[in-house]
Amino acid sequence: MKRMLLVGTVFAALIALAVATSAQSKGANFAGTWALDKANSKLPQMMAERLQGGTWMITQDDKQLTREQKLDMAEGAGPGGGGGGRGGGMMGGGGPLTVKLDGSESVAETPRGKSTTKAQWLDGGKILEIKTVTNASTPQGDFTLTSAEHWELADGGKTLKVHREQETPRGKQESTWVFTKK
Repeated sequence: MKRMLLVGTVFAALIALAVATSAQSKGANFAGTWALDKANSKLPQMMAERLQGGTWMITQDDKQLTREQKLDMAEGAGPGGGGGGRGGGMMGGGGPLTVKLDGSESVAETPRGKSTTKAQWLDGGKILEIKTVTNASTPQGDFTLTSAEHWELADGGKTLKVHREQETPRGKQESTWVFTKK
């Protein structure tokens, strides 16, 4: 009788552990449309002066997360100093971002270079860490950009906070982007 009780207890514990591990590996769900809350964000000065607003559209399933973004730049303050409207500069140059949620690398190639991105869940699935290394070539020379982003939901899932550290040839830059769910 004791042996059956012990076997049953061990079996129940293993099932509970498997369920907990499965729940943790999925992590937070960032899917939705998010509007930039510029007032509560801590942006680099140059970006804060140019950026009027922005929206992230995020889709997510068990395997990957994709982010499309639209940035509203002040007229004449687009990327590279010209133009306005839809622009880049924030979080990976304005293009879409797709990361695999199983911890494997995603690679994106452009005419100017290659980016390798890897995501992992931290703090039991509450925080998504996204690390990107970009090697690019320009007429001014080759360079490497590295960034680490920590995505976290707050206010019962109504707020998305993204803390970003980026290392560029011009030095280190830190920012915090705050979005509210539409």
